[in-house]
Amino acid sequence: MTLDYFYGQAGELFSFFRIPKALSQEQRFQNLSTDAKILYGILLDRMSLSAKNGWRDEQGRVYIIYTVQEVQKSLCCAEHKAVKLLRELEDIDLVERKRRGLGRPSLVYVKDFSSGLPKAQVQNCQNSNSGAAEIAILEQPKPQANKTNKNNTEMSETNPFYSEEAEGMGKREQLKEYFSQSLEVELLLRLCPDDEDTIYQIVDLLVDTCATNRKLLRIAGDDKPAEVVRSRFMKLNADHIRFVLKCLAENSSPIRNMKQYLLASLYNAPTTMQLSYQNQTNHDLAKSR
Repeated sequence: MTLDYFYGQAGELFSFFRIPKALSQEQRFQNLSTDAKILYGILLDRMSLSAKNGWRDEQGRVYIIYTVQEVQKSLCCAEHKAVKLLRELEDIDLVERKRRGLGRPSLVYVKDFSSGLPKAQVQNCQNSNSGAAEIAILEQPKPQANKTNKNNTEMSETNPFYSEEAEGMGKREQLKEYFSQSLEVELLLRLCPDDEDTIYQIVDLLVDTCATNRKLLRIAGDDKPAEVVRSRFMKLNADHIRFVLKCLAENSSPIRNMKQYLLASLYNAPTTMQLSYQNQTNHDLAKSR
């Protein structure tokens, strides 16, 4: 396959990850690996989405949710390297992770690389050598609320449905809002556009299941306490949903009861996903020896 040439300004039509020049030019970043610099650029890109969705903590600081598994997929690397790259960024104070426990993904604060540097060294200008300088000037994303006008998306409790913030909302609406944010539905729709119907079906299924007043729920042929199922579902994140979608796409057997299939897959996703990634990592390590 022979690739075509770029003509005129055609090269400016595509989206790119932006890696600040300062990471290559400044003395304090000289020991940062190339992969870590690329990862920082990817995390910066995600920051704009979080800012638009109003993902801010109580102090107004924007955060993202970007798991080790997402780093693996973005950089096509094994788990141990993904962890190493995140730690590399943490050690130089470009990233700070706030661990929340209970199986929930950490909040990632991408810190300002330009702190302490002269503005002339980090800002774009009209005299830049880059041909795309005029369109490359960084614009601060305008804070805007998400569809429900909630600006603080951090859920500090396992069951957030009775907070003052949610007062006046129905239980189903609160659940739908919770899962829309904890599962990063907007991001999932961007990453998996062909699975839009299934993603919405999963959200509706999670809402229905967690909103039920039944004491027992049937999962994979077993009756389990509804509170246990609810607690497990509320710890799911976008990675778990992508894993379920992947398993669904790879399944070659006919599915007689899609609802029960999805319930079982979602319930078991945290365990099966971890085992799957560990098996893949071991396989990659064995091949590299």
